[in-house]
Amino acid sequence: MGRRMRKENSDFKTAFVSEAGSFLKNRDFYGCVELEDWACYVMADGLDTDTEVNSAQITVQTILESFLEKPTMSKRRLTEYIKIAHEWLQYESRRVRLKAGFVIVVTDYTRMVWASAGHSRLYHFRGNRLALKSKDHSVAAQLAAEGQIAEDRVDQHDERGNLNEYAGKPGMIRPYVSDKIKLADGDVLVLCTPGLWEGVQDAEMIDAVEGANDPQTLADTLEEVMLSKQRARIENYSAAAIYVNKIFHEEPKNRKKWIKRIAIMLAMLLIFGGAGIFYAVKSAAKKAELAVDMLQYEQTADQYVKEQEYAKAVSDYSLARNNSIKIKDPIHKKLLTAKMAAAQTLVDGEAHLKEGDITKATASYTKALELSEPYSMFDREVIQERLEQMTTFQQVQDWITEGDLKLQNGDYSGAIILYKRARTAATETAYKDALKEIATKLEAAETKRADIKRQSRQLQADTLEQKGDRFNEAGDYSGAMDAYASAQEIYQEIDMLERVLAMERKINKLDEKLNPPVPAADLTQDAAGLGSVDSSGLTSDLTGNVGGLNGGNSADNSSSAGNVTSAGSGAVDDSGTSSSGKTNNTSNNSTSKANGSTETTEAEANEQESAEGGDS
Repeated sequence: MGRRMRKENSDFKTAFVSEAGSFLKNRDFYGCVELEDWACYVMADGLDTDTEVNSAQITVQTILESFLEKPTMSKRRLTEYIKIAHEWLQYESRRVRLKAGFVIVVTDYTRMVWASAGHSRLYHFRGNRLALKSKDHSVAAQLAAEGQIAEDRVDQHDERGNLNEYAGKPGMIRPYVSDKIKLADGDVLVLCTPGLWEGVQDAEMIDAVEGANDPQTLADTLEEVMLSKQRARIENYSAAAIYVNKIFHEEPKNRKKWIKRIAIMLAMLLIFGGAGIFYAVKSAAKKAELAVDMLQYEQTADQYVKEQEYAKAVSDYSLARNNSIKIKDPIHKKLLTAKMAAAQTLVDGEAHLKEGDITKATASYTKALELSEPYSMFDREVIQERLEQMTTFQQVQDWITEGDLKLQNGDYSGAIILYKRARTAATETAYKDALKEIATKLEAAETKRADIKRQSRQLQADTLEQKGDRFNEAGDYSGAMDAYASAQEIYQEIDMLERVLAMERKINKLDEKLNPPVPAADLTQDAAGLGSVDSSGLTSDLTGNVGGLNGGNSADNSSSAGNVTSAGSGAVDDSGTSSSGKTNNTSNNSTSKANGSTETTEAEANEQESAEGGDS
């Protein structure tokens, strides 16, 4: 029965319930994937108040996406998947900090591993008995662990919601990831958020498990128990039930049979060597047991290598090697020593990389590639890829160092180019530790460059404003207008609102100088002085008063025969001067002479009026 048949030869049934409670929006989220060899179940509880982004959904989907890409029960990889979800929440925290608690169960249909951060919980029932309940990452749970409060008080303690671990928290997340736990036929798993377990006591949950025959009935029963408490406010609540009706059974390893066989073989060797029968049998049995343990340790270590859990592999290879020494098996001792050395170089490589010593990491991976060649359980392609990454990682570090130097020397644009180049390479090779460092340095360089650019643009605008002031004082209003407009545009660009408004005031004052307002009286006279001229050039319609001139002006009138001057009101006093004001505008001093008349200028008209005044 092959590994590919695991799902087909097991029976896992699931069902869940999830409601918003007293709230308009449900911020809980549940998701699962069931593959041929693996299954992953994730329950998350949104802890923030963002109305646009569901932090629980981001957490569940990110973890499941990572799991689908590479299914595993490896502690290290599951921790890495959790850190990816944690970093996504930090990245998306633009308006408010996104936060989520979660619980994860991963199984190969024979065993399970669970992980959590926050106070969403896992309950594991076996034979209608609570075999396991996950610990919360809360102050209340910490008080219970320290013996300051009783365990049964955690669920109702005021500090049960005060968490010290959750996805999206500032800094690094430290989730709990369990060891592998053997499952059994008939096991029941319950994943739930605090909105449910706060209203269902452990005893009530056990009763619900005893009374339910399938996961949907259990989920519905838990919901009914919680709602029956009739609390004034019901939080978002969710529960997922997993019924392990049948696990996948590995082909049994007949330990006693092998011990017996090896014992007989060793006993025969000892007997033929001249040892006593009693001693031979006893010694052979002991050595046989050590040999079986050695082989099992080796098999477990080989599996850890396939899962790339190299530190665990080193530990089990070491135990197997110790047994080989005890039973004086030089062949296995040599084999196990070589495997352990290959795995240790990979552990060393990761340690050096975490410390940022890429040179030593490269040396370790190179040695690992060499030492792992004889053994098929080592994925040499993965090791080769890791080794190739070291070249890129070193280049990334070199670019970062060069960028730091440019930043120190004030070459912010040069530093930004190098940081972006390093960021691209780090992204392509998943160099996550470097990405965080680059992001911080790039932001600092861009901020400094933006400040310099702003200062430069402000200086340009200030220079243009001063230039406008000089033009204004010199009477070059058009030049001043252009300078002020250019300065205003730059102030607008760099968000200096006060200076933008100041330029607007200066421009308005210039506009008044360039286009002074026309007095209302002149506008009336202009309108009164306009006439219409027919095709022969003669005035066909004159508005204004042309009469009322007295005898004292007859001589003057005869000297300017044919000229008519329009006035605003037409009233003229005895001296011949208009009492309501003469029209001095050129357009209002237009005169005509019949049959080819000539037009007098404004100056001539004024001289005429002065002469008339002198005559009078």
